[in-house]
Amino acid sequence: MTQLLLFCAQGIPEMTGVVAFSLALTRVKQRWGVILVFAVILTVVIYIIRSIPVTFGLHTVVGILLCALFIARFTVVPPSISFIVVFASFAVLSLLELTVSELFIFFLHTEVSQLISDDYAWMLIGLPQAIIMIAIALAIAKYRKPMEGMWKI
Repeated sequence: MTQLLLFCAQGIPEMTGVVAFSLALTRVKQRWGVILVFAVILTVVIYIIRSIPVTFGLHTVVGILLCALFIARFTVVPPSISFIVVFASFAVLSLLELTVSELFIFFLHTEVSQLISDDYAWMLIGLPQAIIMIAIALAIAKYRKPMEGMWKI
């Protein structure tokens, strides 16, 4: 149960950032209630996939496909564009994870294996990248003004 709570504490903000980032790139207005609900669903699905014995990385592929499907289904963004922006969002998240993790390793003078073995530390290291993703999404939405009528719901 603790693992699920820790995963959700990091995963929900991360997926909120990914969805908001993707929507901002496509100039869809940020509807935070809808974004948060989908982020929770996406986080739970990813947790379930990571919990079963399947090929590592499958959770990322499923996350990309579900997020692209969500955007294509509930907005007027074409499926090809939704896939591209979601892929770009996950790529930015990956770069942020790498950068933030390396910074923590450098400043804490520790090994990555020590950080990964401590669930709480690993979760706390994941929160800055989620916050950065949301901040970038807000900045994109501010400078790329959302267009009206982009939501189908």
